[in-house]
Amino acid sequence: MSFFEKLASLNPILIAFLGTLIAFLGTSIGACLIFFVKGDLNSKVKKAFLGFASGVMIAASIWSLLLPAKDFATEINVAPWIPMSSGFAIGAAFLFLLDKVLPHQHASNVTSEGPKSNINKTMKLFLAVTLHNIPEGMAVGLCFAVAATKGDPSLIVGAFALSIGIAIQNIPEGAIVSLPLLSEGYPKKKAFLFGILSGAVEIVAGVLSALLAFLASLIIPWVLAFAAGAMIYVVIDELVPDASSEHTNIGTVSAILGFLLMMLLDIILV
Repeated sequence: MSFFEKLASLNPILIAFLGTLIAFLGTSIGACLIFFVKGDLNSKVKKAFLGFASGVMIAASIWSLLLPAKDFATEINVAPWIPMSSGFAIGAAFLFLLDKVLPHQHASNVTSEGPKSNINKTMKLFLAVTLHNIPEGMAVGLCFAVAATKGDPSLIVGAFALSIGIAIQNIPEGAIVSLPLLSEGYPKKKAFLFGILSGAVEIVAGVLSALLAFLASLIIPWVLAFAAGAMIYVVIDELVPDASSEHTNIGTVSAILGFLLMMLLDIILV
């Protein structure tokens, strides 16, 4: 039995947990930069990172979520457009709701969003990153859980491609959370802790989504589309505006590179 066949035979919840740990590792690596970098990240570097993340998330939404949702809908004799469109819309609406009830602030904005709060700007930036880590965790957890439920090693490989792509784009996110905290006078260890905590939500979201898919396998197409809708909402609402807040092509080029990387990972590894 090959390595991927052994993984495909694991409990779906366990494999979802292990898969999201890979994505979480990327955030932790990024948070570690506070021990080597002084001050905040250069604005152009931030835009490059945010653009890259948007490209990865768009590609992941298509290849790792929407297309599998279509395939699974066909398997259960449901018209694919029904779960794909409804799940996508509900996922976007869910993130829209979180956007309204959670106080946060995007990197390019001088004003905060959500309900009024006494939380400082840096913590609101932390909440903004945490917010868009939710659909990322859902996506990774679901892909691993679905692969284990089907017992298909090729799907496990695809899930690994997704988790690697998400982990790569999580590296700068950990830094984006931790470095501003450090510049505001937080101790390095505390700033590092906040950085990794922003990624810990991915594990929680991934395991809960996997549990839902495992308990009700017939709704898998809807749940996959839900994660895609949530991811695209984050890209359009947060990442793209922050990456292109000034007249520069850095964010655009980085987004294309991120899309290409995620697409190639999914095609080559599967």
